[in-house]
Amino acid sequence: MATFLYKLGRLAFRRRHFAALIWVALLTLAGVGAASAPAAGTSSFSIPGVEAQKAFDLLEQRFPGGSADGATARVVFKAPDGQKVTDTANKAIVERTVKELGNGSEVVSATDPFTSNAVSKDGKVAYTSVKYDVSAVEIQDSTREALEATGDKAKDAGLTVEMGGDALQAQPGQEAIGEIIGLVIAAIVLVLTLGSLVAAGLPLLTAIIGVGIGGATITSLASAFDLGDSTATLALMIGLAVGIDYALFIVSRYRGELAEGRDREEAVGRAVGTAGSAVVFAGLTVVIALGGLAVVNVPMLTKMGLAAAGTVVIAVLIALTMVPALLGYAGRKVKPAGEKGKLLGGRKAKKAGSAKAATEGSVADRPNLGSRWASFVVRRPVAVLLLGVVGLGAMALPATQLELGLPDEGSQPTSTTQRRAYDLLSEGFGPGFNGPLMLVVDAKGSADPQAAATAVTDEVKGLKDVVTVTPPTFNKAGDTAMITVIPESKPSSTQTEDVVHAIRAAGVDVTADTDAKVLVTGTTAMNIDFSQKLNDALIPYLGLVVGLAFLLLIVVFRSILVPLKAALGFLLSVLAALGAVVAVFQWGWLGGLIGVEETGPIMSMMPIFMVGVVFGLAMDYEVFLVTRMREAYVHGESPSQAVVTGFRHSARVVAAAAVIMMAVFSGFVGSTESIIKMIGFGLAIAVFFDAFIVRMAIVPAVLALLGKKAWWIPKWLDRVLPNVDVEGEGLQKPAEAQHSDPDEDRELVRA
Repeated sequence: MATFLYKLGRLAFRRRHFAALIWVALLTLAGVGAASAPAAGTSSFSIPGVEAQKAFDLLEQRFPGGSADGATARVVFKAPDGQKVTDTANKAIVERTVKELGNGSEVVSATDPFTSNAVSKDGKVAYTSVKYDVSAVEIQDSTREALEATGDKAKDAGLTVEMGGDALQAQPGQEAIGEIIGLVIAAIVLVLTLGSLVAAGLPLLTAIIGVGIGGATITSLASAFDLGDSTATLALMIGLAVGIDYALFIVSRYRGELAEGRDREEAVGRAVGTAGSAVVFAGLTVVIALGGLAVVNVPMLTKMGLAAAGTVVIAVLIALTMVPALLGYAGRKVKPAGEKGKLLGGRKAKKAGSAKAATEGSVADRPNLGSRWASFVVRRPVAVLLLGVVGLGAMALPATQLELGLPDEGSQPTSTTQRRAYDLLSEGFGPGFNGPLMLVVDAKGSADPQAAATAVTDEVKGLKDVVTVTPPTFNKAGDTAMITVIPESKPSSTQTEDVVHAIRAAGVDVTADTDAKVLVTGTTAMNIDFSQKLNDALIPYLGLVVGLAFLLLIVVFRSILVPLKAALGFLLSVLAALGAVVAVFQWGWLGGLIGVEETGPIMSMMPIFMVGVVFGLAMDYEVFLVTRMREAYVHGESPSQAVVTGFRHSARVVAAAAVIMMAVFSGFVGSTESIIKMIGFGLAIAVFFDAFIVRMAIVPAVLALLGKKAWWIPKWLDRVLPNVDVEGEGLQKPAEAQHSDPDEDRELVRA
C-alpha cells in the first residue's frame, strides 16, 4: 500500500497539469449535469415492513384517488378577543377568504369550516383545508404568493390568520451564514497549523472541489433516484469535514518530510505513502459506517448513507492525487515544518528556526505540546484513564432517558406561521388534533364488514387518552373502512404512542372472530413505527459496522487489543454525545444558547445516524494518531516512547483536524430546521469528546498500561493477514530504489 501510494504521489507531483485537469474536468461535467438535470420531485418516504406503511399501501389500493400526493395547506382563523368566528362579520370574512382560496388554478378544493365541523367548541378558532393537484415542490411561486396574499386580506379585516401544511414550506434559516463561519474558523486553524496562507488554502480548495463534485452529482441524480434535500446536506456536511482533514494530514506530513531534508518530490511521495495510507483506511471506515445504513432497510437512510459515502470516496481520491499536484504548483511557498511563511514570521522566523534546528536537532524530533502531554499521560495513566472514563460516563447518563420521535410543525420556531397555526389548532381543538390517527379496517374476508368496523369504533372510544372517534367511512366495495381517531396528547408525546399501541391491541381483540384486520396509520403512527424500526436495527447495525471496522483495524495495526480499545472508546464517546443531545434538546439545558425554542423527543434517526457518522470520524483520528505510534514501535522504540513519538508527530494535526470538524458541524447549528440543528450539535460535541478525551487522553493511557501487550497478535493470524504497510516501512529503502521510471508510471496510470 505505502509503496503504491508513494509512486502515485510522485506521479501526481510530476504530472500535476494532468492530475489537476482531470479533477477540473470532473467538476465541470458534474456541474453541467446538475444544471441540465430535471427538477427533483417530491422525495418519497416509505418504511417497508411496518404496520403504518402496510395500512397506507392498503388505502392506495382500496381507496383509489383518495390519498393523492397533492400538497395541502391548512389556514387557521382566530377571532379577536371577546368575539367568535361565528359572529356575522367574522363569518363573512372567513367565507369570503375560503371562496378566494378555492379559486386558484392549482387548487382542487377548499373546505367550508362552517359545514365541515371545523369550528372549535368555544367558537374562537376555525380552519379550512386547501388541497392542490400538484405536489409541494411543484407548486408555482405565484400560487404560494396568492395563498399568503389571501391570508393577509383576512388579517387586515381583523382576524388572526396563520397557515400550516406542506404547501407553504418553511423558509430556510441562516444555514449559509453558519457554514461560512465554520469555513472561516477552519481557515484560521489551517493557517495556524500549517504556517502560511498557501499551505492552508490547499485543504480548503480540495475540500470545496470534492463537495462540489459530490453535491453536483447528487443534484444530477436527484430526480432519477428520488434524492431529497437532506441527502445533499449530509453529503456536504461529511464531505467538507473529511475533505479538509484528509488534505491536512497529507500536507502536514509533507512539511514534516521537508523538515527532514528531503527534496519536494520525494517528500510528496513519502507523505502520500504514509499519511495517504492512513487516509485510505480512515476513509474506508467512514464508507463502511455510512454504507452500513442500508441494513436498516429504510430507503431514505440508505440513499443518504450511500451518497455521503460516495462523497467521502471523492475526498480520499482528491487527497491522494490533487493535493500532491497542488503541492507541485505551490513549490517553495509551502514551508518545511518549523518554518513560517511571511504571514507568520517571514525571514526572521525562518532564520531563527534554522539556527535552533542546528543546535537542537531536527524540528520533528524536538519536544512540543503533544509530546509533553503524552509524557504526562504515560507517567499517570491510571488517573487520566479514570478521569476520562468517569467524565464521559457522567455525560452519558442523560442518554438513559432518551425519547425518540420525529419533528413536526410543533417543533418549528415560534416565529414561523406554521408553528403559530399549530398552536392555534392545539388551543382550539386540543393538542392531539395536530396528529390524528387513521384506522384502516380490512374486512374483505369478514361476513359482516359493517359490524366489524362498528365494533372497532366502540372499542376505541373506550380507550384512555382518546378524545374523538369518527364513524367508519367505507370504500365503494364496502370491504374496507377508514376511522379517524383524535388522541388527547400532542403527536410527539409518549401518551400518543401508548394510544397507538392500545388501539392495535384492541383491534386484535375485537376482530379476532370476524376475519377482519385493523391497521393504524397516519403521520403520527408512521413516525412511531419509524422510531421503533430504527431502535430494532441499532444493535445489528452497530455489530456490522464495528465488526467490519474491527477487522480492518486488525489489518492496519496488526494487533487485537488496539482495535478493541478503539471500538470501546468510540462507544463511550457516542453515548456521551447522545447524553449531551438529550440534555440540550429534550431537557432544555442551555438550549437557549443555540436557539432551541421547543424541547421534545430526539429525532428518531439521531442514534443510528450518530453511530454511523461518528464511528467513521472516530476511526479517522484513531488511524492517524496510532499509526505514528506503531511506526515508531516497529522502528525499535519502546511502547511508552512510541506513544510520545506518535503524539509529537500527530497530536497537533489531529487536534487541528478535530477543531475543523467541530467548526464545520457547528456551522449547521444556526439552522432554523430542528433536524439540521440537532445533527450539527450532536456531531460537533461527539467529535470533541472522541478527539480530545478518548483519542488524546484515554488512548495513550490505555497503551501505556498495556505496554508491549498492546501490539500482540497471534502468530497464526499474523501470518495470514495481508501486509498493507501503513507505516511506510517499505519506504525506508534507499531513495534511489524507490524512484519509478517512465514504464512504472505508465503501469500505474493503467492501474
